[in-house]
Amino acid sequence: MMRFNILSMTCLLMLIPHPVHAQGIAANRNIRSTEDNDSELRYVVYLSRHGVRSPTSKAELYNRYSTSPWPSWPVQPGYLTPHGFHLMELFGSFDRAQLATQGLLSANGCADASHVTIYADSDQRTQQTGKAIAQGLMPGCDLSVLSLPEGTNDPLFHAAAHRGLNASAVQDAALAKAAIAGRIGDDPTNLTRAYYPQIAALDHILATCGNTPASNNKPSQRISLMDIPATLSEGTGDHLAELRGPLATASTLSENLLLEYAEGMDEANVGWNCVHRAELQELVALHTASVDLSQRTPQIARAQVSNLVDGIRLSIQQAASQKALHGAIGKPSDRALFLIGHDTNQENIAGLLNLSWMIDGRRDDTPPGGALIFELWRSRSNGEYSVRTYFMAQTLDQMRSSAPLTVSNPPQRVPVFSPACSRADMSCPLASFLRILEQASEPTVVPKRKLP
Repeated sequence: MMRFNILSMTCLLMLIPHPVHAQGIAANRNIRSTEDNDSELRYVVYLSRHGVRSPTSKAELYNRYSTSPWPSWPVQPGYLTPHGFHLMELFGSFDRAQLATQGLLSANGCADASHVTIYADSDQRTQQTGKAIAQGLMPGCDLSVLSLPEGTNDPLFHAAAHRGLNASAVQDAALAKAAIAGRIGDDPTNLTRAYYPQIAALDHILATCGNTPASNNKPSQRISLMDIPATLSEGTGDHLAELRGPLATASTLSENLLLEYAEGMDEANVGWNCVHRAELQELVALHTASVDLSQRTPQIARAQVSNLVDGIRLSIQQAASQKALHGAIGKPSDRALFLIGHDTNQENIAGLLNLSWMIDGRRDDTPPGGALIFELWRSRSNGEYSVRTYFMAQTLDQMRSSAPLTVSNPPQRVPVFSPACSRADMSCPLASFLRILEQASEPTVVPKRKLP
């Protein structure tokens, strides 16, 4: 049987015009502004992933899988880069312009600062992303970014880590392992077989690309992805289940390649000049496949993201009622809430609510700076509220080039259908949407956050 060769196919794909690079109005045909005169936008929740960061571990950890060393980064592992900060400033500026077009905020000035809440996870990359968005959204307005102190594990974004070592946590871990096992035929090696062509293509790149052997890492000592044992076990903390093996490692390494490209590194440092846009498009599917299991599996998603889902539910309900609700994030008078977290938060919510999207030519990807958006709309004719869901992200090429985001060069934004409540126009009645969030989540106790 002939095996698919990703490298050969990539060469062929490079000869074909790439439709996903189209920008402009076509990329954002689903942005609602004034075409529906009966409805007005009242409130928006952005659940944003942090911007472009460095890999979360030191290069030495990754060098053992490659013949040549991985490139150096301008910041320590897991930190937002200056380039990533700038990209999120661009996003904030675009958000302001879009919200002004939709009549929710004024186009400039600081008068609306009191109607915006930005709350970030406590990591450096999330806090700095929040500051970049604030700076782009309302430059010179000293818009606060709220968060717990750096290094503090915030239960809003990491609910599973706060369950401790009690009976519930043990049960969650056992259930998480069983849920993944049921999706992979109770055999982790099935994943290696299922994604063998893509894993082999990445392993070939790791083995052959670059000219300088890694320090203390001779080619003969390189660990092939195919030699990594595939295992599934119960986890602890944020990791309710540990799925290890060729696919999991390939997921991390392929995302590192994406980060090199999005960071704007020169070609010699993007996959040692072997990984270009077309190859990257294929390899990122390894990351998508891995996180689909580790983060979108509903039993895992519910334990990890219930606090966040409940916070979003209460914040939207508060905005609709204009009455303060305990557990809501922000104020009843807010018009926009920016929650700055991680791709895991977005993946968990997608898994819990059975959401899916395709953006920049990739299925269910959550690239740096991407945002899952919930918009609260009110009908002028009957006063009824509805919620519309979108996913928005810069394209890889927009990130790489630091291209300003404008009407003629917008980020890509696509509508997201909620199987549990969406109607033909992609909207969910507010009551249905709130009920679904309430039924889906099992929030643990969340410490009261100090908000203005």
